[in-house]
Amino acid sequence: SRLSVFALVGILWGIPYYLYGWQVAKRLIFPCAYLVFCIPLNFLDSVTHPLRIFATSVAAALLNGVGIGVEQSGARLHSMTPGGFDLDVADACSGIRSLIAITALTAIYANLTQRQPWKQWFMFATSIPLVLIGNVVRIFTTGIVAEAFGTDMAMQLYHDFSGFIIFMVVFILLISIGTMIDRHWLEERKRWWQGRLSIT
Repeated sequence: SRLSVFALVGILWGIPYYLYGWQVAKRLIFPCAYLVFCIPLNFLDSVTHPLRIFATSVAAALLNGVGIGVEQSGARLHSMTPGGFDLDVADACSGIRSLIAITALTAIYANLTQRQPWKQWFMFATSIPLVLIGNVVRIFTTGIVAEAFGTDMAMQLYHDFSGFIIFMVVFILLISIGTMIDRHWLEERKRWWQGRLSIT
């Protein structure tokens, strides 16, 4: 069934190409390619466990680094403080859903704001490590809240709203990266033109 959907995406681009040629079809490359996000990619479930272990390991190192003693057991964090917290990084907290959502939004943002293909692909690729970092920060801060205010506060109020906060922070960082790319590119072009003018 997924092969059929992939073929449908190809047909949606191929028909305008056949009828109207390359000048029309090249404008439809991104809209048609974006439909890939609508296709269930169940193979991504296989990376859920490694992402959980990675985020838990880094969060544990950070918590121990700031003086909150924790012990990692798989995808669980146990506080070494008597009566401390016990956090389980579930599949839903692996970051895979945030990864898909933010990469989808980044694709739109990069396509609308960047003209050079390398800039678009650079921003798209940058969104992946930023999402992983954001997920680590979410687990890390959840551990801090659990240590300070208790597990109930961390797993109910903070856990429910922290996802939105991290989501916004990651996207703001992506916008900042796009702005820096444009500024750097303009400065390079300006220096290049100044060099050409000085030669002439």
